[in-house]
Amino acid sequence: MATFLYKLGRLAFRRRRYVALIWVALLAFAGVAAASASTPTSSSFSIPGTEAQRAFDLLDQRFPGASSDGATARVVFKAPAGEKITAAGNKAEVKKIADELKAGSSQVKSVNDPFTTGGVAKNGSTAYLSVSYKVGSESLTDATRTALEDAGADAKDRGMAVEIGGDALQVAPETGSGEIIGVAIAAVVLVITFGSLIAAGLPLVTALLGVGVGISGITALATVLDLGSTTSILAMMIGLAVGIDYALFIVSRYRAELADGREREEAAGRAVGTAGSAVVFAGLTVVIALSGLAVVNLPMLTKMGLAAAATVVIAVLIALTLTPAMLGFVGKRVFGRKARKAMEHTDAQVRAGATPVEKKPNMGTRWARFVLRRPVAVLVVGVLGLGAIALPATSLELGLPDDGSQPVSTTQRKAYDLLSDGFGPGFNGPLMLVVDGQADNNAKAAALGISATVKKMDDVVTVLDPVLNKAGDTATVTVIPKDRPSSIKTEELVHDIRSAAAKAQAENGAEVYVSGATALNIDFSQRMNDALLPYLALVVGLAFLLLMLVFRSVLVPLKAALGFLLSVVAALGAVVAVFQWGWLGGLLGVEQTGPIMSMMPIFLVGVVFGLAMDYEVFLVTRMREAYVHGERPGEAIVTGFRHGARVVSAAAVIMIAVFSGFIGASDAMIKMIGFGLAVAVFFDAFVVRMAIVPAVMALLGKRAWWLPRWLDRALPNVDVEGEQLRKQLGDDARGADGSGGPEGGPGSERELVRV
Repeated sequence: MATFLYKLGRLAFRRRRYVALIWVALLAFAGVAAASASTPTSSSFSIPGTEAQRAFDLLDQRFPGASSDGATARVVFKAPAGEKITAAGNKAEVKKIADELKAGSSQVKSVNDPFTTGGVAKNGSTAYLSVSYKVGSESLTDATRTALEDAGADAKDRGMAVEIGGDALQVAPETGSGEIIGVAIAAVVLVITFGSLIAAGLPLVTALLGVGVGISGITALATVLDLGSTTSILAMMIGLAVGIDYALFIVSRYRAELADGREREEAAGRAVGTAGSAVVFAGLTVVIALSGLAVVNLPMLTKMGLAAAATVVIAVLIALTLTPAMLGFVGKRVFGRKARKAMEHTDAQVRAGATPVEKKPNMGTRWARFVLRRPVAVLVVGVLGLGAIALPATSLELGLPDDGSQPVSTTQRKAYDLLSDGFGPGFNGPLMLVVDGQADNNAKAAALGISATVKKMDDVVTVLDPVLNKAGDTATVTVIPKDRPSSIKTEELVHDIRSAAAKAQAENGAEVYVSGATALNIDFSQRMNDALLPYLALVVGLAFLLLMLVFRSVLVPLKAALGFLLSVVAALGAVVAVFQWGWLGGLLGVEQTGPIMSMMPIFLVGVVFGLAMDYEVFLVTRMREAYVHGERPGEAIVTGFRHGARVVSAAAVIMIAVFSGFIGASDAMIKMIGFGLAVAVFFDAFVVRMAIVPAVMALLGKRAWWLPRWLDRALPNVDVEGEQLRKQLGDDARGADGSGGPEGGPGSERELVRV
């Protein structure tokens, strides 16, 4: 592996113009394809194999033209203070708005009359009319949306409240300028880390180019593959973070090789051969974690994971080819002026026969030595601290965001609140019972029977009369719960109805499915819970094998996996505290608390596992490299931190900055994902990898690198630490850092130039 990448790095360095042109051409091609493709849409949401999905599929078959997946909207009216919505003037205004909506777009299928369909609240102050569309929300034209948004403008001027809810107003989430701030912070961190604007700019340029290729490709294929708008945001989030980090590690190693006296092309080859090997395996762990989301068997989640994984693959390829090519263009300007002068002064001292003055140990060295002196204390504090933060996760409630989770300033949230006040909280999440009586030709009787049973349940407000299809073999029954859609009581009601339906089927043979958006959300949450353990087993198992291959150890991968689980649970605890309990909600722009998004735990596991293994690979590979070249276990830990702590810390800060930029998004899901990933990276990089990992390895000593002999013979040697490469290049007698010994010698980058 290292030898192949060494040759690839040298080739890219020599043929830098061709490499750069190839990537620019790919970006241009992807950009043209994206520009000529149709506008990306919101991916269709389906949960194969669930009861709610079977009901939707049955409706499509038995109620042709009903457009069960068509967009819907509710226009909610509240009369001026002291008036009734049924007053002649207000009633005429509502009917006028209904007529305008019907005539406003050919995409409108139907608009009901609230005064004849029971759409008026008992107190007479509130009413709503329902609008059904022939197409899904992603296919609505701008003219259709504008007509809906402008509905009731005149009525508002007369003092009537008019608000609009439903998925017809659903648009692609906006991330705002937060991600730009994240990139700006990343640039500042890179400048501080490298002390050179050119070195800082390289990772940014290569990462942005990779994200550009990836996002353009996703946009070009969005319509063909039914990729949702959220898919490109996720790919951007992850691709930007790993793209910067991967280039950062290779640039850092290149500078170290130059400081050791290598020629530029040789330094590029060695940087790609050593740090590039770590990049490949770190990227593989991310790809495994993201691709493994397919285990959940949700088309939307599978597509999101595969698209993000493709972006990571692009980031790895760019790091291995374009980064060394760009290094060929910048030359020694990859160092700042001060560093170049220090190197020149050191070279002059060496030529004069003087011994260079060694600089004091850097922060990474001092921290590693501190941990080696007090490993038990550091381990206990780290584990207990993360354990305390993880406690809120025991109160985790899962659900999917609805209009009730929208910011209070939006019309969707105002419509939600008006309906709750006028009709009750459960009115925002009606349940739909679909009765299939085709087999025994008893749909009507079965529907009446299940309606009578459901009416007797405590948490039900209203059960509407059954509606039969033209063939008379299928019926729908609408049930209004007492509580809000995301409440535990509503979830229990769904299970109670399904139990009653199973008993009814045994008696009359008719199948009854509980569906609707609320039931679909409950099924979605259950699917997430059921898939979490198999997904963990698959991802952690594959990554464990991969890390065992990299580190030639059993305990190091085990420690890495356990540390990851600790950081993920702590991150979930922080997410619950902020988004469910409301702690620091005002500071982060969380206007409405509620259940945590159903896919958050499994999504956090998938993404963070891959990213967490990045730091494990980059940091521990240096330790392994030092240990293989003769250093004692404690010395190897110090060497790993001397070379890796500064760069890994910078990489973690960059990832945190990029993810934090998405906290400013208007979409609740994007905001939650951004926050969850940011805190998870913080916990994993600075608590687990920087504190718990060295403490555990210090306690294990040589046992950390134990591997059964039979397994050692069975596993292929991928040479991540570059041992075979060093032998091939004839410098195997050099120390682990490429100098004359473990403590460094003339020209040693770790003592002469802080990078």
